[in-house]
Amino acid sequence: MAVALEASGEYKVLRKLRPRATIRPPDGSPTRRGLFVDVETTGLDAARDEIIELAMVPFTYGLDGRIFEIQPPFHGFREPAVPVPAEITALTGITNEMLAGKSINPAEVAAFATDSALVVAHNAGFDRRFLERLSDTFLALPWACSMTQIDWAAEGYEGTKLAYLAGAAGFFYDRHRATNDCVAAIELLAAPLPRSGAPAMAQLLERARRPSWRVWAENSPFDMKEVLKARGYRWNADGKPSPKAWYIELEDDKLEPELAFLKAEIYQRELDLRVHRLTAYNRFTDRRD
Repeated sequence: MAVALEASGEYKVLRKLRPRATIRPPDGSPTRRGLFVDVETTGLDAARDEIIELAMVPFTYGLDGRIFEIQPPFHGFREPAVPVPAEITALTGITNEMLAGKSINPAEVAAFATDSALVVAHNAGFDRRFLERLSDTFLALPWACSMTQIDWAAEGYEGTKLAYLAGAAGFFYDRHRATNDCVAAIELLAAPLPRSGAPAMAQLLERARRPSWRVWAENSPFDMKEVLKARGYRWNADGKPSPKAWYIELEDDKLEPELAFLKAEIYQRELDLRVHRLTAYNRFTDRRD
């Protein structure tokens, strides 16, 4: 019936994701251990809110981005110091009763994660900040982001949310539960991108390996904020630990032109601008450079 519906050209059929241990059989080529992570939390502020669910799903991948096997996950619930907000329960299905008396052992988390060659999250800027508070292991590991380090728009996608990407790729799954999110994201990384044809993991690795620069437009004139926004700058509102200022992330070849633009068009004078060099080790983190 599904085949007939699709063949009609009038329907698109979404298939439920069936977790599998083998994406492709190992062929003897060198592999690395990736670790896909996802946290559910009491809120969005990593300095104040708490992890209530953690999943870590290991997988093996080749240096060319092919994904071979998905290994058994680590999963844990954690009772927070305050009740889970109603909106979080509505989003995730996680109730205070499910968390009562539960904890996540940081030593067990560290032992599970420590041998990973790369930690991946779908919005690493969120997950990494929470996990670094749970275990120092995540400070020392390289990170990549499947949401921001793959050019989904260039491949024809109109959004970057995990559930949207899954639907566009032809499957659905039980969302907003940590292990399910990890497994769905690994399936997306293993699939060929619709336009380039390469595995999404290959593009992720290429971008994660490439250094970049974060440029800060500190104390920029207020009337220039729309110019900065239009150019792709974002506002760091809390000022922790980096400046409370506009910033942008750029590739190597765009750094000098951007500094020249800021001096000529924004500040209209010569000055030393704050720049941070970013790699997979210090990207997506709150720690100071």
